[in-house]
Amino acid sequence: MKFQREITPLQQNDSFLVFNRKRKGFDFPIHYHPEFEINFIKGASGAKRVIGDHIGLIDEYELVLIGPNINHGWVNHENKLNSNLNEITIQFPNDLFSKKILHLNVIKSIKDLLDQSNQGILFSQDTAKELEEELNNLSSEKSFDNFLNFQKILYELSKSKPRTLLSNISHNTQDLKFNENKKINELYTFLKSNYNRKIKITEAANSLNISEISLSRLIKKGTGKTFVEFTNELRIGYATRGLIETDQTISEICYSCGFTNISNFNRIFLAKQGCTPTEFRDNFNGKKTII
Repeated sequence: MKFQREITPLQQNDSFLVFNRKRKGFDFPIHYHPEFEINFIKGASGAKRVIGDHIGLIDEYELVLIGPNINHGWVNHENKLNSNLNEITIQFPNDLFSKKILHLNVIKSIKDLLDQSNQGILFSQDTAKELEEELNNLSSEKSFDNFLNFQKILYELSKSKPRTLLSNISHNTQDLKFNENKKINELYTFLKSNYNRKIKITEAANSLNISEISLSRLIKKGTGKTFVEFTNELRIGYATRGLIETDQTISEICYSCGFTNISNFNRIFLAKQGCTPTEFRDNFNGKKTII
């Protein structure tokens, strides 16, 4: 099975994002992304979770932490579709906490939790119930207090017992690590400043003072993608954020992200996200908070 690479709306200066929504069932394909994810579900007993090589039925309450690049998703299975299903999804960057901070004794338990999440962690029904109010409150407003509350939730999860590691094997997909290569950093900065217009590979290569061939090899080695594919992936990231945070039309978002053709935008979006822009926007109806 080929799993979908989800491009989340998180940008470089974001701490985390929260989706809090009511829905009737699950329709998003099995996917992965380089961010951590906490997923809380209430009211979908009988649905199935897929995390790494694990497949299992979920109870009335579901609370999991999934590490970077692990295949995951939920399917309806025996779940009776109803409008009372509540899902809260929290995504945060895999480098939110520096190595120095993670090695401090005071948050060692959080480091251990994040390390274990490479197999996917299922928390108990009691833990899910205890944290339900805190998770709901996290999407109430954008504030520094919410950032502190997010860290508090991570700490409470790190101390919770019992918890179950779900996947025997981490199905990690190698992604480009921007902070490990100076040229990649420079390319990423250039693309972020120019993604909303047409960019030729010659221009990008000149900005890095390297040849087009060298640039193509650099991207291919790090991501397995071509320059055009890599650039479009960045643009789709901005598009998903626009679909979530703004009331702009899909056409407006298409052109503001550097695509010059709406049908081409729809085709690339579908290939990258596994759904159309309209379906993506509908899927994320509800409270959205990015901090």
